[in-house]
Amino acid sequence: MPVIVALTFVAGIGAGMYMNRSAGRPAGEQKLGLIMDMIQSDYVDEVDMDSLVEKTIPSLLSNLDPHSVYIPASSLKAVNEDLDGSFSGVGISFTIQNDTVTVIEVISGGPAEKVGVMAGDRIVSIDGEPFTGSQITNETVMTTLRGEKGSAVRLGIKRSSSKKELAYDVTRGDIPVTSIDASYMIDEGVGFIKVNKFGRTTFNEFFQSMMQLQRDGAADYIVDLRGNGGGFMEMAVLMANEFLPRGATIVYTKGRDGRNDQYTVADGTGSFQDAGLTVLIDEFSASASEIFAGAMQDNDRGVIIGRRSFGKGLVQTQTMLPDSSAIRLTISRYYTPSGRCIQKDYSDAARYSNDILDRYDHGEAFNADSVRLDRTLLFHTAGGREVYGGGGIMPDIFVPNDTTGVTGYFLKVRNAGLFQKWAFEYADAHRAELAECRNIDELQAMMPGDYAILEDFTSFAARNGIPRQWYYINRSRNLIVSTLKALVARDALGIPGYYMIINMDDSTVSKALETLTGGCKILDVETPVAE
Repeated sequence: MPVIVALTFVAGIGAGMYMNRSAGRPAGEQKLGLIMDMIQSDYVDEVDMDSLVEKTIPSLLSNLDPHSVYIPASSLKAVNEDLDGSFSGVGISFTIQNDTVTVIEVISGGPAEKVGVMAGDRIVSIDGEPFTGSQITNETVMTTLRGEKGSAVRLGIKRSSSKKELAYDVTRGDIPVTSIDASYMIDEGVGFIKVNKFGRTTFNEFFQSMMQLQRDGAADYIVDLRGNGGGFMEMAVLMANEFLPRGATIVYTKGRDGRNDQYTVADGTGSFQDAGLTVLIDEFSASASEIFAGAMQDNDRGVIIGRRSFGKGLVQTQTMLPDSSAIRLTISRYYTPSGRCIQKDYSDAARYSNDILDRYDHGEAFNADSVRLDRTLLFHTAGGREVYGGGGIMPDIFVPNDTTGVTGYFLKVRNAGLFQKWAFEYADAHRAELAECRNIDELQAMMPGDYAILEDFTSFAARNGIPRQWYYINRSRNLIVSTLKALVARDALGIPGYYMIINMDDSTVSKALETLTGGCKILDVETPVAE
């Protein structure tokens, strides 16, 4: 009897503690805690509860919206580095050719350059261990070469000018992650700037690039946000502020019950309020890209050119968890100055994930009349033009996806990676001459004529299993040659060189130039809407 009384007393205390702990908590939360307790105490096998939680959290968050996500501790550093603006590494850009890591660019002033690593070097060993073979991937290279600042790594190098393997001891240091791929004068009085993301350093990079273009004579600008998936909202706000007059709305956010509400207007200090502006977007322009484009469009400040943007109007905040993992949780929706929320419907997860493919299938990539916008979500810009919410930013000037020159032959050689392989081999064989090139004009003068390039490349492709098909080759001729020249330019002059070549035949860039040089600062047209 004393034992029974004691057990009853202990059970009562336990039940009371559980009831007190659960009091006031939602029923679903109580249920989840109870299930976890049952698994831990009663499940037939021993369970690693930490591992179970790691697997459960992503599924839990996925039922909220597509952009609330869990970031494991093992991935957090790499995820943050891309937006933070720097990481610790050796300072090279590389490609993997024939199962060997090959240096295609040495970052100026970086650790690798300081010890003598050169473009064209093959990394064959790391810290004395062989580092070649089919198991080498981009991910394994990055995780191996990156490391703590001040730590050392020994690179075993094969170089064409040396018969023996060279060894370089590299001390890892801070390597900048840039947001600006290219910034140059694309035409008389017109500057072009390509922004690849909205990271922590984006605004500083953008402002410096814009000021340099202004010093070079730019009065009008093309801001290319195609393929830019977003990042920090603050960077988009700062960029928009440079173009808008004092008091103009940039963006505002609304959270639950008034929490996380924020209204942002321009402060009138922008350096480019009177500049001509076009903004290029496509279906992969999202989030912060849409904030910038929406602010320009709704204030009738610049001309938006391209194709309908992605449609992400949700704002996330990142919270660290005790184990150094993190959650990015949606805390608000953002609205463009006209009042639009451009977030597309995500009630059907499968449909949401396939949206871009559905647009192509529906013909939207090629015809403005095929764009499906919700007519009920009608808003007006500051100047009275009609714009629509609920599915991205519809450009003022629609430019279809350019498939000129895209043939079966072109797709085969592209999918086989032969453009990159030919361009690398050409650059590797002509490094001395390429090193003397200071600009695109000198590079193009150095390279052989278009027919010679086409002849050499198609022979190269044939040796790699894709036979010549001259009917299709001739149809793709201009596209093939410009792609090869752009890739060689990237090797010789960096990423800006690539855009200097590729933009020459870019229909969206051509439309932007036509708009600016025609003196069109604000476009007065109706946005096309299809049934």
